[in-house]
Amino acid sequence: MKYLPLNSNIFVENRKRFVNKLLPNSIAIFNSNDELPTNGDAIYKFKQNADLYWLTGIEQEDTMLVFFPNNTDVKYKEVLVIVRPNELKEKWDGHRLRISEAQNISGIETVIYLDSLEAFLQPWIHLAENIYLNTNENDRKANLIAVKDYRYAKEMRARYPLHNYKRSAPILKELRAIKTANEVEVIQKAIDITDITFRKLLQFIEPGVMEYEIHAEILHSFLYQRATGEAYGSIIASGDNARVLHYIENCRECKDGDMLLMDFGADYGNYAADLTRTIPVNGKFTKRQKTVYNACLHLHKYAASILKPGISIVDYTEKVGDEATIIFQKIGLLKKSDVKNENPNDRAYRKYLYHGISHHLGIDVHDLGTRTEPIKAGMVFTIEPGIYIEEEQMGIRIENNFWVTKNGNKDLMKNIPIEVEEIEALMKRIK
Repeated sequence: MKYLPLNSNIFVENRKRFVNKLLPNSIAIFNSNDELPTNGDAIYKFKQNADLYWLTGIEQEDTMLVFFPNNTDVKYKEVLVIVRPNELKEKWDGHRLRISEAQNISGIETVIYLDSLEAFLQPWIHLAENIYLNTNENDRKANLIAVKDYRYAKEMRARYPLHNYKRSAPILKELRAIKTANEVEVIQKAIDITDITFRKLLQFIEPGVMEYEIHAEILHSFLYQRATGEAYGSIIASGDNARVLHYIENCRECKDGDMLLMDFGADYGNYAADLTRTIPVNGKFTKRQKTVYNACLHLHKYAASILKPGISIVDYTEKVGDEATIIFQKIGLLKKSDVKNENPNDRAYRKYLYHGISHHLGIDVHDLGTRTEPIKAGMVFTIEPGIYIEEEQMGIRIENNFWVTKNGNKDLMKNIPIEVEEIEALMKRIK
């Protein structure tokens, strides 16, 4: 791994929180993700199951985690399972974890090899009453592929049909949404890497540069700072491309007079940063660009003022929509008649702001968490309003990451330039 070793207390604390949610006399089993083929004998870059990583810190394939808190043999109350190192495979694919290394990363004392698990697992299951199995239940994405979690669940039900089966996913959804201070420390590291990268870009960008050249600078800066890489595919969208929310072609020339929307974030220790800034390619906002940008920044600050415990994302988004309705009239995008005659299910402001304002952030850039229940202290959210004007071929989005606290929130990106004057000052060059 490129990043420095994380504090194993992150994973120790996460496991304690999970075990406390289990019913008595339960066993819980977690699997790593599959290694997936591309073409020929090649495979996609391996990405660990986020829940398993959250509990162990182990990135390696063919990994399992077994909890059995009521095990009469105390050393097997939690067991990490890793693949046995193979000399030939290591010659081709590199080093695999030894037991002592897995212990140091995870903080788990009992580590066994995968080829010895079966002898242990069956007796444990016979003693357990409930079996918790894991599945990918992120509300934003349906999973139609029979990945390892679903295959394993099917095998277990066939082999042990009379046990009481429970889902781990609802527990993980609740727990992963609340970040510990140790987790936020890692997110902050990813943010700091992203901050340094953005400042470098402000000195690099000028008319004539290609979007892919900017993307290359991001990748270089991330890797140079020991990030794992991008937390998601970077969006480098100049001109009218900025109205495409997930524009990833990054192939256009950035022209004089254009605005440039950049949505990118570093991945550090498998935790994500998620930044968006929109800047003038030539370093100077026009009067109209400044007006629209400041309107978007106003919405960003307004959203930050109401993101606090007790409000739901649904109600919070509706309030930001009310404010957007007012602001869009002030900058000439909406008329009073547009608002008066709007469809309550498709409000007038949605013509210019057609996405949500916030999402959970953590190990996954769109992390687990509720959208209907009240927001709680400890959650980490993005705040990312946008204004997209087809008639003016302009798209502006501004995004920071916030840690919700007992009485409000903390802007984890407060040091990253955001005001018009800051951006223009940093883009100035000595001629």
